[in-house]
Amino acid sequence: MPIIRRRDFIRGALAVPVAACFPWKNAAAEPKRTILFAGTQTSGTSKGIYAYHWNAAQGEPVLAGLAAESNNPTFLAIDPARKFLYAANELNQFEGQRSGAVSSFAIDLATAKLKPLNQITALGPGTCHVSTDHEGRSVFCANYTGGSASSFYVYPDGQLSQAVSHFQYTGHGPNPQRQEAPHAHRTTPSPDNRFLLVNDLGLDCIHIYHLNQTSARLTPNTPAQWNATPGSGPRALRFHPGGRWAYCVHELSNEVEALVWNAQAGTLKSLQKVKLVSDDYSGPAGAGSEVVITRDGAFAYAASRFADVITSFSVNRKTGLLTVLGRTTCGGKVPRHIALDPSEKWLLAANQESDNIAVFARDEKAGTLAGSGKSFPLSRPQCLVFA
Repeated sequence: MPIIRRRDFIRGALAVPVAACFPWKNAAAEPKRTILFAGTQTSGTSKGIYAYHWNAAQGEPVLAGLAAESNNPTFLAIDPARKFLYAANELNQFEGQRSGAVSSFAIDLATAKLKPLNQITALGPGTCHVSTDHEGRSVFCANYTGGSASSFYVYPDGQLSQAVSHFQYTGHGPNPQRQEAPHAHRTTPSPDNRFLLVNDLGLDCIHIYHLNQTSARLTPNTPAQWNATPGSGPRALRFHPGGRWAYCVHELSNEVEALVWNAQAGTLKSLQKVKLVSDDYSGPAGAGSEVVITRDGAFAYAASRFADVITSFSVNRKTGLLTVLGRTTCGGKVPRHIALDPSEKWLLAANQESDNIAVFARDEKAGTLAGSGKSFPLSRPQCLVFA
């Protein structure tokens, strides 16, 4: 493991705008973002990460081309300063090791291209998620197949250190087909940047760590985890902009659970569970995949992959409780990821099995989505981020 020098920390700290440390504090200051990056599975015809010029007036992504060739970049994250992009390379073998990888790129907004910086072993196979902290000094990854999570320090030039922290989980859940082992699926920094939460679909829990914001080192919190209902499979997590609640999408039970977040203790408590499919749904077992929340905290949207629906919710900004507004077909098959565009007038779905990105108009006052959307072709889309 390399030695991270103190002067590198200082230079990195000076390079980060203060406002980037607390993005939820100033929702109105969301910068203009005109480039959409799409991560893909490269098992089809896709070759890596694709870039689009975003037409916010029409809700249309205009293909700019292949931004960077990369092997199976299934999840993407952009640092708060919009200078760097990080990709989770969902691999089982990397540089002769049983591991996936994390790649770093410099973003060129003028050309909609990504310049490769470096690529680091994730220390576990099946790297399915990557995220950054709110200051842009730390990057985290979740290794699904390996059942582990790692943290990395970000150098001032955007390159990643070797892993600073690595946690290997053990055990299994009650579902023998899907929970035969740990399956880390999401890494989420807390709103105040003091904690990191790791969703574990295989163990039905969320691991909770203290984050050293200077070194990217993680240490277990006390208590070290929040336990979900056995067999639920917690996959995705998103904090409410107000910082008091978090919303967890459970893949196996196909529901979203509202959680109360104690920012001082670093603990979670269940508040509410809502199904992502209607009571009369009789199709394939729906697998919850993603949740997004508007900047004002008034509305939330969650996707169910095999049911091929997106559920719209209103959020009570006093209690954190969700109310279902409606369900919309995803405009394709298997919505792996959803995202709101910067104007929040549009919601985008990356439909993995139908090879398309669907774009839905959003009623900003009512929070509902249009019944149908526009479709744009892309082989095996996995993740959508704006820069």
